Amino acid sequence: MELHQRIVSAPVDFGAVRSEFGLASAYPAEAGAEARDASDAFAGVRIDRTDLELVTIDPPGALDLDQAVHLLRTDTGFTVHYAIADVAAVIAPHGALARESGARGQTFYLPDGTVPLHPPVLAEDTASLLPDRTRPAVLWTIDCDHEAEPVRVDVRRALVRSRARLDYAGVQAAADAGTLPAPLAALPEFGRLRSESGLARGAIGLRLPSQRVVRDAAADGHWRLELEPRTAVDDWNEQVSLLTGMCAARLMLAPVADRLGILRTMPSPPESAVDSLRRTAAALGVPWPAETSVGRMLAGLDPNAPAGLVLMSEATTLLRGARYTVFGERDPQVRAHSAIGAPYAHVTAPLRRLADRFATEICLASSAGTPVPDWVRDGLDAVADTMKRTDAVAGKVDRACLDLTESTLLAARVGEEFEAVVLREADGRRAAEIFVAHPPILGPCAGAPPEGARVRVRLAAADPVTRKIGFAFGE
Repeated sequence: MELHQRIVSAPVDFGAVRSEFGLASAYPAEAGAEARDASDAFAGVRIDRTDLELVTIDPPGALDLDQAVHLLRTDTGFTVHYAIADVAAVIAPHGALARESGARGQTFYLPDGTVPLHPPVLAEDTASLLPDRTRPAVLWTIDCDHEAEPVRVDVRRALVRSRARLDYAGVQAAADAGTLPAPLAALPEFGRLRSESGLARGAIGLRLPSQRVVRDAAADGHWRLELEPRTAVDDWNEQVSLLTGMCAARLMLAPVADRLGILRTMPSPPESAVDSLRRTAAALGVPWPAETSVGRMLAGLDPNAPAGLVLMSEATTLLRGARYTVFGERDPQVRAHSAIGAPYAHVTAPLRRLADRFATEICLASSAGTPVPDWVRDGLDAVADTMKRTDAVAGKVDRACLDLTESTLLAARVGEEFEAVVLREADGRRAAEIFVAHPPILGPCAGAPPEGARVRVRLAAADPVTRKIGFAFGE
């Protein structure tokens, strides 16, 4: 098993993926110049909150740091301070940089580097919440009760200064050792309370294995596949972001607001999909009482056991149709995000997502009782269209990079056998889907392997030119 984990691919040219999807890293000269010369348009109105001991939690090596957090346990509950990079303060609304980022929509992440939404001089330096540097930010202050439910929200522009750049593994180790730094000491309790709140709302979370392509340090120019470890800290930190996004939606929907906003929405799953999941659970012998929600059933599963893998894989069919929904006085209908169980907006990653910059400005206006800027009001429909287009491209880019690495890595191993878990059995319209742990691969499998079973399969094809792989069972 360990030998298989060290198998690495031949050199992979991800430039071919960039070309296929028209991803251009270079910024136009005028937009790049604006980024280099950017200054804070709101310098005169900021409050100074450099006293807050904020910290960031990001993957190792990340420089585009959107969020910094300080979480305090109080006599009445919790106070969340969440500083978000103030991108709108350094981008002129109608300049070349705004036009270029408006076309790009979001940052695309490839194994060998990013295709950024904003030039690195801004996203990874002057606008990033790097440690020990005073930065303009939008500061969310959310007071919560003892159950971690929000009771007061304040949003305003501030100057902040992060104290440390932390990563998930390091924070998890500190949590396990009981040595979390003061700004995060309350995070485990807060995260668990917010997770329970989500389940009570009907939220649905999946913990499927997440593949990623990483450079192999022992083989220059080569790559390997890894499973992305998800720690408890990932879940707790995600709850801070989700809470902020829910509070953002409330501000947009408040009766005193302009009744204008851009939400991240997802329709409720069809009953047929839930019924199908119930049938699968019954076939696998997984108890699922009628009164138990989908989210609670999934939360009780072991994601490493075959039954857990199968049910979480099938549950992806419940989480479809996510989109950005613009609403206003002429279109007051508002839909919630079914996987979150509440109205929700993206506001916490403006360095990486275009929509967050616009949504944040609406929240600032709502909190202050001032009009939404015209450039925001006039641009929302175009933003929603751009996010729809680029979300589709981002999913295809991620899949293409994985497919290219998988097929390259396995090209010399056609005919070998692998241990696998059957996630979905063949249904006449599509082949069975299996999960191979070493190397970590999700792929199609010919034959009729039984769903939920651990089986041995043979690698039947791996072609880097077409980026296709295929396994076979029982042949």
